[in-house]
Amino acid sequence: MKLICVDDVAQVVEYTVSLCQDLPHVDDARGFTLAREALEWARANPVDVAILDIGMPDMDGLTLAAHIRQARPDCAVIFLTAFAQFALDAYEVHPSGYLLKPVNAEALAREVAYAHSKMPQKPHARIEVQTFGGFEILVDGETLRFRRAKSKELLAFLVDKQGKGVTRREIFSALWEDGAYDHSQQKYLDVIVRGLRDALAARGVEDILEVKSGFLRIRPERLSCDLYRFLERDPAAVNAYRGQYMSGYPWAALSESWLSFSRDKESE
Repeated sequence: MKLICVDDVAQVVEYTVSLCQDLPHVDDARGFTLAREALEWARANPVDVAILDIGMPDMDGLTLAAHIRQARPDCAVIFLTAFAQFALDAYEVHPSGYLLKPVNAEALAREVAYAHSKMPQKPHARIEVQTFGGFEILVDGETLRFRRAKSKELLAFLVDKQGKGVTRREIFSALWEDGAYDHSQQKYLDVIVRGLRDALAARGVEDILEVKSGFLRIRPERLSCDLYRFLERDPAAVNAYRGQYMSGYPWAALSESWLSFSRDKESE
């Protein structure tokens, strides 16, 4: 569980974070003294619980909570404040809990445990595909290795097509650009396809690929992919895109331009 603590008093942040680091289920606890820095972090990184002061100079905790919820709808909010009279206003953003300063370790532990118990249980994705920046595919958290770079590029190209079937000639034109699709190159492409299938089979995930005599395609529903989450307008995925998509593959330039345009329109 990933947690952030935001308070304009550095000592409060340091103490609260130190307590959270010792709690069960918390594997990452970060502190911020500026609300806007915390919001930027939450937009770019997973956050499960936000412990927020209410009275802060650059942005009050109620406003910060609302912005975090826009980016992370499932994030639990726990308010930590010195003023009990803020409690009624705080419940406008439906917090998980409300604590008064000075923070009590046992009360904090109870509130974090309660927030954890209410979190939706998300199924673990065996296959995670990363397209922002360079292209990587992870199976059970480990990077999938390929004997041939072109087999990896072929998989990247199929991911980019989002489940659409593509012919071998289309694949060859993308991966070799101006090369002649003659008999010897057709045979080499067969080797590349076989290399992809072998790499997937070695990790038991060959079912993400559909190979027929006329085309190849990826099965998007069988993997988790930052590109696909971006297309679904997932706020975290949109914020995670930094202008680079499948770096090193010339055929990805068109998709990269579209992603950048779409992200810029989203931020207007």
